[in-house]
Amino acid sequence: MILAVLYCLLWSFQTSAGHFPRACVSSKNLMEKECCPPWSGDGSPCGQLSGRGSCQNILLSNAPLGPQFPFTGVDDRESWPSIFYNRTCQCSGNFTGFDCGNCKFGFWGPNCTDRRLLVRRNIFDLSAPEKDKFFAYLTLAKHTISSDYVIPIGTYGQMKNGSTPMFSDINIYDLFVWIHYYVSMDALLGGSEIWRDIDFAHEAPAFLPWHRLFLLRWEQEIQKLTGDENFTIPYWDWRDAEKCDICTDEYMGGQHPANPNLLSPASFFSSWQIICSRLEEYNSHQSLCNGTPEGPLQRNPGNHDKSRTPRLPSSADVEFCLSLTQYESGSMDKAANFSFRNTLEGFASPLTGIADASQSSMHNALHIYMNGTMSQVQGSANDPIFLLHHAFVDSIFEQWLRRHHPLQEVYPEANAPIGHNRESYMVPFIPLYRNGDFFISSKDLGYDYSYLQDSDSDSFQDYIKSYLEQAGRIWSWLLGAAMVGAALTALLAGLVSLLCGHKRKELAEEKQPLLMEKEDYHSLLYQSHL
Repeated sequence: MILAVLYCLLWSFQTSAGHFPRACVSSKNLMEKECCPPWSGDGSPCGQLSGRGSCQNILLSNAPLGPQFPFTGVDDRESWPSIFYNRTCQCSGNFTGFDCGNCKFGFWGPNCTDRRLLVRRNIFDLSAPEKDKFFAYLTLAKHTISSDYVIPIGTYGQMKNGSTPMFSDINIYDLFVWIHYYVSMDALLGGSEIWRDIDFAHEAPAFLPWHRLFLLRWEQEIQKLTGDENFTIPYWDWRDAEKCDICTDEYMGGQHPANPNLLSPASFFSSWQIICSRLEEYNSHQSLCNGTPEGPLQRNPGNHDKSRTPRLPSSADVEFCLSLTQYESGSMDKAANFSFRNTLEGFASPLTGIADASQSSMHNALHIYMNGTMSQVQGSANDPIFLLHHAFVDSIFEQWLRRHHPLQEVYPEANAPIGHNRESYMVPFIPLYRNGDFFISSKDLGYDYSYLQDSDSDSFQDYIKSYLEQAGRIWSWLLGAAMVGAALTALLAGLVSLLCGHKRKELAEEKQPLLMEKEDYHSLLYQSHL
């Protein structure tokens, strides 16, 4: 009953989220390659009359890329967003948005001058009304067509280089599903050829910053949609879980009694339809997902390939990840060893930090464990568990940032896989964001996690601990150096003693002066003062 009332009340709000601004998809915009729509507040492009921003050329990074994608000029996502636009709104101060009509993350108010810090909470700590409100928000987003954004249903080439726009409406929830599909889809090379070793949000350094932005944008749009300025995504703490304890009808949905691959009819999400799941079909037709419903949400937790993922992550696994001091290493892809990012993502062992292609652990383990819609990268965001899972992954990223206090320069500037360098713009977001912009503490972005607030007092200890850990790894070298130093000191002391004894004997035989010369006196006085 509560859900029904909330749902009806929320229908009065109609807003949007995400990708290609509706105001920038005309043939004129695409052919002129400009996305600088007027801000509704003053009617000027980018709110220029109000000092919010101005229309400017996009400056792309020219840092070299890794060798994983050996093509140029074949994929619309290369050098994002230059294939579609080379001029966009550049916002001033704390303003942001495709028209500079919003505030940067962490700021609020009519002039974006008010700081605020929201707190993401464990879903099991929500009261019944809070939980029902969250589910009502999800449903509203699933049934509200975005008024500001649309999705492309053809490549730029299929649009005849912009002269024939191909875009479609989509609801707010599915818009974000489409974004996650688009950022990770295979490259379409023409004919029946594709290239699979490409992903602008996974298997490389941007994995954590990209998903951090994804959650923030989703959270921001729900706040706008509902008018609930304090809304935050709850997280699911899956450490040491023996089963999917949120897979019940009270929470994210239990199993169907007749078909274990489907959700229970009593589940809140049993009637949901998924999109962007027919990947081989898109590849064979060299087409994009167009947002058409493709069937019910599927999930069969625990009935997965246990040889690949024998268990869910443990607290010890998380602690090992946090102990790794390198954010990225080596080839900066899924073969990287001793990389915090690669280990947390799940391509390296949480016991050794060594890349292991035969296993899926940590973040990947949860996706495999769900054994359904969540287990397919491009379509995984269809399952609302995706939000709760990635919120907790982001909290682990936040712990690592607070423990090691890395400079932004720690994030790779060059030679990462395509789209993953520090100054690369994140695909496919407009307004534009760089990967390095989100390699900072969540507090600087206006949010925190409830279980991390309790440990803030230990942050200094964590800071010292990271240096002690580094010292521990080189203790044998330090001990050897100390022993060599002691031997050299003893040898030098013996030589000095021998020489000084010989000198004293010579001085005793000479006549010593009773008084020092004036210059010598002043020299001694000066030295004594020093």
